[in-house]
Amino acid sequence: MHELESLKNIFKDRIFKIPDYQRGYAWTERQLKDFWEDVVNLPPDRFHYTGLLSLKKVDKSVWNNWNDERWLLEDRGYKPFHVVDGQQRLTTFVIFIQAISELLKTIPENKDEEIYLGSFSLKAIKEEYLVVQRPPQFIISTYKFSYEVDNPSFQFLKYRIFNELNSGTIQETFYTLNLENAKRFFTENLKNYYEKYGIIEIETLFKKITQNLMFNVYEISDDFDVFVAFETMNNRGKKLSNLELLKNRLIYLTTLYDEKELKKDERFCLREKINDSWKEVYYQLGRNKQNPLNDDDFLVAHWIMYFQYTREKGDDYIRFLLEQKFTSQNIYAKTEVIVSTLQEFQEVREEEKENDQEDIEENGNEEKVVLRSKLSPKEIEDYVNSLKAAAVHWYNTHNPVNNPDLTSAESLWIDRLNRIGIIYFRPLVTVSFLSKDVDSKQRIKLFKAIERFIFITFRLSRAFSSYRNSEFYKAARQFRNNELSVDDIINKLQANMDRWLFYTPENSSEIYFNYGHFQKYLEKQFKNGGGYYYWNGLKYFLYEYEMEKVRQRGSQKIDWKLFVKGEKDKISIEHIFPQTPDNQCWKDSFKGYKKSEINIFQGTLGNLLPLSQSINSSLQNDCFLDKKNPRYNERKEKIRQGYSDGSHSEIEVSTYEDWHPDAILERGINLIEFMEKRWNIKFENDHAKTEILFLEFMVSDEGETETENTNE
Repeated sequence: MHELESLKNIFKDRIFKIPDYQRGYAWTERQLKDFWEDVVNLPPDRFHYTGLLSLKKVDKSVWNNWNDERWLLEDRGYKPFHVVDGQQRLTTFVIFIQAISELLKTIPENKDEEIYLGSFSLKAIKEEYLVVQRPPQFIISTYKFSYEVDNPSFQFLKYRIFNELNSGTIQETFYTLNLENAKRFFTENLKNYYEKYGIIEIETLFKKITQNLMFNVYEISDDFDVFVAFETMNNRGKKLSNLELLKNRLIYLTTLYDEKELKKDERFCLREKINDSWKEVYYQLGRNKQNPLNDDDFLVAHWIMYFQYTREKGDDYIRFLLEQKFTSQNIYAKTEVIVSTLQEFQEVREEEKENDQEDIEENGNEEKVVLRSKLSPKEIEDYVNSLKAAAVHWYNTHNPVNNPDLTSAESLWIDRLNRIGIIYFRPLVTVSFLSKDVDSKQRIKLFKAIERFIFITFRLSRAFSSYRNSEFYKAARQFRNNELSVDDIINKLQANMDRWLFYTPENSSEIYFNYGHFQKYLEKQFKNGGGYYYWNGLKYFLYEYEMEKVRQRGSQKIDWKLFVKGEKDKISIEHIFPQTPDNQCWKDSFKGYKKSEINIFQGTLGNLLPLSQSINSSLQNDCFLDKKNPRYNERKEKIRQGYSDGSHSEIEVSTYEDWHPDAILERGINLIEFMEKRWNIKFENDHAKTEILFLEFMVSDEGETETENTNE
């Protein structure tokens, strides 16, 4: 242990690199805000303990291969270190200082060759903390703090954070997104701080972060297990994700095999494969900057696809990976393996080759028992290759729209699955792209069956979200191992619905949908005053009806993202007959019905309409004729769009002359018949359809509607 050291001390004659077993930059806006507040509020004459900085000196056999850094190490006596713990804070300091240096260049009175921050020259600041150029040609730029060269964050740090020119293609990942956000955060905050307080306060901030924030620097000795130290130390601060812990563990395990089982070049190759896999995984997880994917979600899903699923506790997957499968005990524990003498022969020295070949020919291909680690290097290789292969398909299942990797039909059906709520089927969908034996047509067939299962089982019949999940998690692994076909899985889906969701009456061969579960659920929603409006499948159902009209007529008018986005005091699904029917026009159209029946007319399916543009909820109470046509204020500004120029569903409703109980029943029956056709279900008769609409009171025994009887 050493005494507390400031950043100025720490960076003196040292070069820092983030080793391959480390995660990338993980701080988000919450940590950045805390850091900024700490720096701003720290009195200039006070020191502040920042935490532990654990370093491991890099061996010469490693840094000898560092081209850009070697001159500082050999000529100027710098010492190279891997950062084991403290990477997040060190990265944040460096980005902060870079943002200050860029701010100084934007101040009009500053000229490039003579920029100063108080008594600190910009050139000295950059050389002390950021980058040193090798004289006399100044071709080599050596970064005081960086990543290993093969890490995508290294290129990003150089070209996007430090602004080195001529970057070429830069691979962006889950972690580079955090680097970019951190730089934007400090750039904006420093600019605002400068405009408010002036350059003197920027100098104060610089002094505070380089001289007042103190680290406890700890150098890990050679005999200390650096990988175990990394796992233990990173339980502090922003906790390591399980995917990050697993990468460190796998790299650590490659160091434990003895030379007989894993030669030096094989060890290096396996370590490279682990790094390549994680590089690809983090690239895919961070591809969509607006919606980066959760790394632990991916790890859980891959575990489901790759290993035998169990349902003990939520964290049993990581306990299996880190405590049962990928452990040092499984390398030290030996198991007997039968190998042929031919395999043994391939491992002998070159000069003994001829004699051994004669023995082989004479004795034949004999078998012998040797001891090998319980966890073989090949198992690690297969696992990381599988992670790498699955990552792009995992990304595609989350981002199907306008995705060139998918056919238009695949994109359409995966988008539907995301909209309806894919629940536990994403691993199965991902696996469908990993098998060479499954073509696009088979995938579409599978996606259709999954979407139908979700709609009927969960949206209509109200099964718990975990219903049969372990069966289909296991099916994902069996599918990956070619133990199940697409048809096998579709049959499983249907069998799980046949048990309780379909029935065949006596003396009939027809199969009908058992809507009793949906009916009970809706009864509760009507009692709560919402009816179908409270159904969590409503937006998906109405959108699918609308998209069916788009396929028939063209011109899409409803954007799903805007349709499902909640806006205060605005609605995207309208009660045509409003919930507050105060206008006389509504009282006339629904004369003669009880209050309980009025409530059903308001909340039944046929009365609910998806709007192409959300409107203020107060406009819902307009009369039907006013809703059909655009409405303007005194300044002749349109304050609501009419049904006649809205969505296809609105245009369809606008063809009704008036809106009354018969119109609601007719449209409701049309929507139920669309449901039958779209999801391949069948209601037994017209009575069943009116019953599920809760409008059976409108139909007399002779089949006439109540309004027809009243009019007589």
